[in-house]
Amino acid sequence: MAKSDSFFIRADVALTGTTYTTTSIDLGSYVDALGKSVLRIHNIQASLTQGTAGNAAGMAPTMAGDQAGSASWQLTTQDQISLVLPSNRAVVSSGAIWCRNADSAVNPPSQAFEGDMLPQEYTNGYLVAVESLQLGAQRTDDWTAGDVPTWSIVMECTVETLTQAAAMALALSQQGN
Repeated sequence: MAKSDSFFIRADVALTGTTYTTTSIDLGSYVDALGKSVLRIHNIQASLTQGTAGNAAGMAPTMAGDQAGSASWQLTTQDQISLVLPSNRAVVSSGAIWCRNADSAVNPPSQAFEGDMLPQEYTNGYLVAVESLQLGAQRTDDWTAGDVPTWSIVMECTVETLTQAAAMALALSQQGN
């Protein structure tokens, strides 16, 4: 199989509480270990917004007055029970922001700082040979209860045949600790 034209895979994870939350991204139609078909992720863009589809989607999440908080996400090749460090070999990508609403009223944060690698572009792409990826996220309790912060990602990908050189690169870079 020759390299395909690029296409996009999208996923969301809504942070309804402060516990670690995940959603699975099915890659079964792209990855076939027996047929040596693998997915190559070229870049990942992440966005933190309020709400879910049809419910204030795209709006900025809000915080109570004079509050600070954070929200983190990670994309992994294996299920996780909590956020893990980027040094974990299952991590494909991750991101975090630290925010502060310095106003005395409920508002979106007026200060935000990237705490991790946002956005991410890979020089030669990131090979994936698993049938699903896990998008996980967690937040602090400083976000306004009525506004559900949602991490959304868009991945630019291609499908290609797993060559011997690509198999070696894959074995060296990921698939568990």
